[in-house]
Amino acid sequence: MTKTSDRLVEGAKTVTKIAGVAKAAEAAKTVTHLSAPAKVGLGILGIVQVAFAFLAFWDLAWRDEDDVRGPKPAWIPAILVNWIGPAAYFLVGIRHRR
Repeated sequence: MTKTSDRLVEGAKTVTKIAGVAKAAEAAKTVTHLSAPAKVGLGILGIVQVAFAFLAFWDLAWRDEDDVRGPKPAWIPAILVNWIGPAAYFLVGIRHRR
């Protein structure tokens, strides 16, 4: 009885490993089968995203404490949220004087 249950457990582990490898291979295939223009577009989009976050951090570092809504250290993790964080900082986090 023990040998049968041990074999079933080993069989289940093997099936799980095979399924995991198949999922990883499928995920890798979807990334590697992108066309060259799509890869370039994704690269440019990534560079723009990093530049947007850099500009938000740079502005936060040089802006006066009184011109920022909320504490400056609270904006650091917020800016790290892709696209939304820097946009929120520029739209909501800065006091615009008129």
